[in-house]
Amino acid sequence: MDHIATIGKDDGKILHIGNGQYRTIVHGEQTDGAYAIIEMTVPPAAGPPPHAHTAIEELFYVARGEIEFRSEQGIYHAKEGDTVRIPRGGVVHAFKNTSAKGDAILICTVHPAGLEEMFAEVDASDPSEAIKIGEKFGNKFYPTDYLDHIG
Repeated sequence: MDHIATIGKDDGKILHIGNGQYRTIVHGEQTDGAYAIIEMTVPPAAGPPPHAHTAIEELFYVARGEIEFRSEQGIYHAKEGDTVRIPRGGVVHAFKNTSAKGDAILICTVHPAGLEEMFAEVDASDPSEAIKIGEKFGNKFYPTDYLDHIG
């Protein structure tokens, strides 16, 4: 039988992704692959390039700062306390820290789990391999200017 667990603010595996730091709060192994929760510390003006995942839903809670999310449907400015949902189905999206106060912190829940494994592999590899690893995990990447026409 499963039990209640408390995860401390310093618990979980720390990963270095790009110039940021990601912490796996709840690993998919703990949820039979149902979901994972990842804390993302995103430096100013940083964030991933346009990408899509057809089989994963993401929920981003903005714990600190401001984040600009872009998709083919528009631009969304998420402030501290807001939640952004990226549905399954391959919506092309990207985000960037637009905070004036430094690092932004996102709490990202992914359904089903798996992205935490991808991030761990990216962290352990040469940074030039990040896109190749992402594609291995079912992600599709687009040119950095792919969503520039939005807005």
